[in-house]
Amino acid sequence: MIDDNPLVKEVYLDASPELVFSYLTEQEKMLRWLGLTLEIDPRPGGIFRMDPIGRELILGEYLEVIPPRRIVFTCGWERGNIKVPAGSTIVEIDVVPEGDGTLLRLTHRNLPPGEDVRSTHDFGWSHHLVG
Repeated sequence: MIDDNPLVKEVYLDASPELVFSYLTEQEKMLRWLGLTLEIDPRPGGIFRMDPIGRELILGEYLEVIPPRRIVFTCGWERGNIKVPAGSTIVEIDVVPEGDGTLLRLTHRNLPPGEDVRSTHDFGWSHHLVG
Protein backbone atom coordinates (compact mmCIF):
# COMPACT_ATOMS: atom_id res chain seq x y z
CA MET A 1 0.00 0.00 0.00
CA ILE A 2 1.39 3.39 -1.00
CA ASP A 3 0.92 6.27 1.43
CA ASP A 4 -0.09 9.31 -0.64
CA ASN A 5 -0.13 11.65 2.36
CA PRO A 6 3.06 11.15 4.37
CA LEU A 7 4.17 13.63 7.01
CA VAL A 8 7.39 15.25 5.78
CA LYS A 9 9.78 17.39 7.81
CA GLU A 10 13.05 18.94 6.68
CA VAL A 11 15.73 20.73 8.63
CA TYR A 12 19.10 22.09 7.56
CA LEU A 13 21.89 21.30 10.02
CA ASP A 14 25.27 22.98 10.15
CA ALA A 15 27.06 19.64 10.49
CA SER A 16 28.51 16.95 8.26
CA PRO A 17 26.33 14.04 7.10
CA GLU A 18 28.56 11.71 9.12
CA LEU A 19 27.96 13.65 12.34
CA VAL A 20 24.21 13.89 11.71
CA PHE A 21 24.07 10.16 10.97
CA SER A 22 25.87 9.40 14.23
CA TYR A 23 23.00 11.10 16.12
CA LEU A 24 20.63 8.65 14.42
CA THR A 25 22.62 5.50 15.18
CA GLU A 26 24.56 5.97 18.42
CA GLN A 27 22.59 5.32 21.60
CA GLU A 28 24.02 8.13 23.75
CA LYS A 29 23.81 10.78 21.03
CA MET A 30 20.29 9.80 19.97
CA LEU A 31 19.13 9.83 23.59
CA ARG A 32 20.33 13.45 23.96
CA TRP A 33 17.70 14.74 21.54
CA LEU A 34 14.97 12.15 21.19
CA GLY A 35 13.72 10.60 24.41
CA LEU A 36 14.05 9.69 28.07
CA THR A 37 14.86 6.03 27.53
CA LEU A 38 16.08 4.39 24.38
CA GLU A 39 17.00 0.95 23.14
CA ILE A 40 18.31 0.78 19.57
CA ASP A 41 20.08 -1.74 17.39
CA PRO A 42 20.45 0.16 14.09
CA ARG A 43 20.70 -2.69 11.60
CA PRO A 44 18.00 -4.37 9.52
CA GLY A 45 15.90 -6.42 11.93
CA GLY A 46 17.22 -4.53 14.98
CA ILE A 47 14.99 -3.00 17.64
CA PHE A 48 13.89 0.63 17.99
CA ARG A 49 12.23 1.26 21.38
CA MET A 50 11.88 4.68 22.98
CA ASP A 51 10.03 6.43 25.78
CA PRO A 52 9.78 10.05 24.63
CA ILE A 53 8.16 11.66 27.70
CA GLY A 54 8.25 9.21 30.59
CA ARG A 55 4.87 7.52 30.23
CA GLU A 56 4.70 6.09 26.73
CA LEU A 57 6.60 3.50 24.75
CA ILE A 58 7.29 3.54 21.01
CA LEU A 59 8.31 0.26 19.39
CA GLY A 60 9.59 -0.55 15.92
CA GLU A 61 12.19 -2.36 13.89
CA TYR A 62 14.95 -1.11 11.61
CA LEU A 63 14.34 -1.96 7.95
CA GLU A 64 17.21 -0.19 6.22
CA VAL A 65 20.46 1.42 7.42
CA ILE A 66 22.80 2.94 4.81
CA PRO A 67 25.59 4.99 6.45
CA PRO A 68 25.74 7.96 6.32
CA ARG A 69 22.73 8.47 4.02
CA ARG A 70 19.53 6.76 5.11
CA ILE A 71 17.68 5.02 7.93
CA VAL A 72 14.24 3.42 7.72
CA PHE A 73 12.37 1.90 10.65
CA THR A 74 8.86 0.92 11.63
CA CYS A 75 7.25 2.80 14.46
CA GLY A 76 4.14 2.77 16.63
CA TRP A 77 2.98 2.91 20.23
CA GLU A 78 3.40 -0.13 22.46
CA ARG A 79 2.13 1.86 25.46
CA GLY A 80 0.41 5.23 25.75
CA ASN A 81 -2.63 7.14 24.53
CA ILE A 82 -1.68 7.38 20.86
CA LYS A 83 -3.76 4.91 18.82
CA VAL A 84 -1.02 3.84 16.41
CA PRO A 85 -0.11 0.16 16.86
CA ALA A 86 3.55 -0.74 17.42
CA GLY A 87 5.40 -1.22 14.15
CA SER A 88 2.49 -0.01 12.00
CA THR A 89 4.04 3.13 10.49
CA ILE A 90 7.31 3.72 8.65
CA VAL A 91 9.83 6.48 9.33
CA GLU A 92 12.37 7.24 6.60
CA ILE A 93 15.25 9.58 7.40
CA ASP A 94 17.44 10.79 4.56
CA VAL A 95 20.70 12.60 5.29
CA VAL A 96 21.64 14.75 2.28
CA PRO A 97 24.86 16.78 1.93
CA GLU A 98 23.99 20.39 1.17
CA GLY A 99 26.64 23.11 0.97
CA ASP A 100 28.73 23.02 4.14
CA GLY A 101 26.01 21.20 6.07
CA THR A 102 23.31 18.61 5.82
CA LEU A 103 19.63 18.50 4.94
CA LEU A 104 17.77 16.00 7.11
CA ARG A 105 14.49 14.89 5.51
CA LEU A 106 12.14 12.84 7.64
CA THR A 107 9.14 11.13 6.02
CA HIS A 108 6.61 9.40 8.30
CA ARG A 109 4.35 7.07 6.31
CA ASN A 110 1.16 5.12 7.01
CA LEU A 111 -0.16 7.27 9.84
CA PRO A 112 -3.79 6.29 10.43
CA PRO A 113 -6.50 8.75 9.41
CA GLY A 114 -7.52 11.34 11.93
CA GLU A 115 -6.29 14.86 12.39
CA ASP A 116 -5.41 14.27 16.06
CA VAL A 117 -2.91 11.49 15.23
CA ARG A 118 -1.32 13.48 12.43
CA SER A 119 -1.12 16.71 14.43
CA THR A 120 0.41 14.86 17.42
CA HIS A 121 3.14 13.39 15.21
CA ASP A 122 3.61 16.71 13.37
CA PHE A 123 4.14 18.49 16.70
CA GLY A 124 6.46 15.77 18.02
CA TRP A 125 8.72 15.68 14.99
CA SER A 126 8.80 19.50 14.77
CA HIS A 127 9.84 19.63 18.43
CA HIS A 128 12.66 17.10 17.98
CA LEU A 129 13.94 18.43 14.66
CA VAL A 130 14.70 21.97 15.73
CA GLY A 131 17.87 22.84 13.80
